[in-house]
Amino acid sequence: MSQRHRAEATLTESQRLVQRSIRAICAEYDHEYWREKSREKEYPHEFVDTLAEEGWMGALLPDEYGGADLTTEEVIVMMEEIAAEGGGFAAAQAIHGGIYNSVPIVEYGSEELKADLLPAIARGETRVQAFGLTEPNAGSESTAIETFAERVGEDDADGPGTGPSPAPAAREEDGYLINGSKIWTSRVDVSDFLLLVARTTPIEDVERKTGGISMFLVDLDDAREQGALDSSKIPKSASEFVHSYQLFFEDLWVPESALVGEEGEGFYQVLDGLNEERLVIAAECVGLGELALERAITYANEREVFDRPIGKNQAIQHPLAEAYAEVQGAKAVTYDAARADATGREAGARANTAKYLASEAAFDAADAAVQAYGGFGVATEYDVERYFREARLSRLVPITQELALNYLGENVLGLPRSY
Repeated sequence: MSQRHRAEATLTESQRLVQRSIRAICAEYDHEYWREKSREKEYPHEFVDTLAEEGWMGALLPDEYGGADLTTEEVIVMMEEIAAEGGGFAAAQAIHGGIYNSVPIVEYGSEELKADLLPAIARGETRVQAFGLTEPNAGSESTAIETFAERVGEDDADGPGTGPSPAPAAREEDGYLINGSKIWTSRVDVSDFLLLVARTTPIEDVERKTGGISMFLVDLDDAREQGALDSSKIPKSASEFVHSYQLFFEDLWVPESALVGEEGEGFYQVLDGLNEERLVIAAECVGLGELALERAITYANEREVFDRPIGKNQAIQHPLAEAYAEVQGAKAVTYDAARADATGREAGARANTAKYLASEAAFDAADAAVQAYGGFGVATEYDVERYFREARLSRLVPITQELALNYLGENVLGLPRSY
């Protein structure tokens, strides 16, 4: 799809290769494809399968496991292109989890786990698309999670709960019994494994509330076979073809080998990759903003009212030009942050700034596009109403704009902690 009005960033040769490759794939999926997926609320299996078959699920995996051995510098290009070339924010979200959920396994998984799982992910045969952190009583306050994983041995694997016991084979090794619930867990229906965050030490028994939290890799088919996992799809009005669920765990038994990293260190493991992921989210927002603007600019040049193109009117022209400036500014910040060799608070400042600016820019671009289309702006056949809904969602996930500002206020401006 033509993107004549996109300002190209200065890219490395590796980034240009990613850009060309992703554009070629996206060219096979036109606006009608994404319109149908939105209308039918159907996951874009064909698109994701194509990416998986060509190795993009393994974008961040080391080459020793068959991965592409790319970095966030390349992945931001990938996700911007997916969004900008017609799929929007939701299309990027359809593949996002499959790429980033494998990173904790690379960083903290055992050598045996990595050898068994990562090559299959790189080949597109196995998918770790789902990540379970948020709970009904623990949204942005992640340390307040209540889902609990209790360590059990083979003699007491039946556990204290009322749910079904693990299969006999499961009792041959030590493990954990997991009870609790998660909400807004996406892509469970298209994932083989779930990365699950749970408490392993009660919050009242830890010195800091960030302690006593662990990360587990849950085989979803096994969980269902145990009768220990129930799920309920959450109806929603944005990114509707990327399905989200509430999950309920009752005496879910997982082997000790399902623990990813060190017991009690899971919260810090989650934090480890947040800056990179926020940069990728920012790139997805930039791509969505570029897509919305491209559709609006084309329409404003073609649509005539009172014998003149509506784009000649400053009431249409200025909001689009302003949104263009915002999108390009957010893009520059995002790419600069991805290139920077920053750590600690500086990396956090860059990532949160990029996410904040890109979400705002995407929203303003989508809003200007809807306004340019007039009444047709809410007609599904023109797509911009979908872009608007997705842009509004981007101001909420993976963190709210307010939390990004909280980080900047406390860690950059030196203001008192507000929460």
